Amino acid sequence: MSKVQVEPEGALGVPKPSRDGKACSVDAVLIAEDDPIFRRILESWFKRWDYAVIAVENGLDAWEVLQGENAPQLAVLDWMMPGMDGIELCRRIRSRDQGPYRYVLLLTAKDDKQDMIAGLEAGADDYLTKPFDVDELRARVRAGKRILDLQAALIRAQGALRFEASHDRLTAIWNRGAILDLLAGETERSRRSNGSLGVIMADVDFFKQVNDTHGHLVGDVVLQEVGRRLASSLRTYDSVGRYGGEEFLIVVPGGDALNLAVTAERLRRRVADQPIDTSAGPISVTVSLGLATAQAIGLRLVAPEILLRDADAALYTAKARGRNRVET
Repeated sequence: MSKVQVEPEGALGVPKPSRDGKACSVDAVLIAEDDPIFRRILESWFKRWDYAVIAVENGLDAWEVLQGENAPQLAVLDWMMPGMDGIELCRRIRSRDQGPYRYVLLLTAKDDKQDMIAGLEAGADDYLTKPFDVDELRARVRAGKRILDLQAALIRAQGALRFEASHDRLTAIWNRGAILDLLAGETERSRRSNGSLGVIMADVDFFKQVNDTHGHLVGDVVLQEVGRRLASSLRTYDSVGRYGGEEFLIVVPGGDALNLAVTAERLRRRVADQPIDTSAGPISVTVSLGLATAQAIGLRLVAPEILLRDADAALYTAKARGRNRVET
């Protein structure tokens, strides 16, 4: 039996709840221990350290927990357990390539050097020999938590870089490169499925006048809100990106001529019906929209460049005919 040391109240570890008040997987721990008394002791320690605790009595139950969508990233495993021992559980954890890294602390009464080597080679990150006291466990857990926190920070940084690479910094919708890639992909998909594909080119009317009258910061607010209104008015499988300046490109899979015209008119009204609140006061904004659509015949579909050319030509027609209108 391990030594039990009473922990002073308030001597908490570093993990904290997530912003929404719930423990995230980094602030949670899986305890797999077949001794019910020692399992309850471990559970009480980790709860004092602000961890959400999942405690099981065998390796099979632990493996089931670890396959969950938001499974704990920290696992404290006993070596000797029924169903599946800690060594086999470590091997299974390391055999899975997907998902975030899981930090594994292996507990055992075995104190032979070869046993320690076997545990580490099976995939354990750290090894603690029974009996141990709470301070020793807490120090090992803090070391593991630092690694998991570093991993979480790296994942957030990678996600931010991926977002910045594909999204327009001002409007937070797809950037030019990303929306053109989406158009190319949808063109190929429509070709394979003998489907239709529509594109809409939208341009903010008299945008230079907004910048000249109210300044570029106000103009930025206008572009942000126009992008938001366009994006919020589309279906989940439609896409909108900032094509350049005050021009937006919308890709509409399955959009035949009639449906595309209905979609474009909905977008026009969504922008025009409500003034945009800015630091210079409410500003009424309209957009002109040009449409182009194509239907695959056999394995043939017009190239994306032709769709863009035709939509751009329709946009110029809308501008020439008075703006705040849709032309095909």
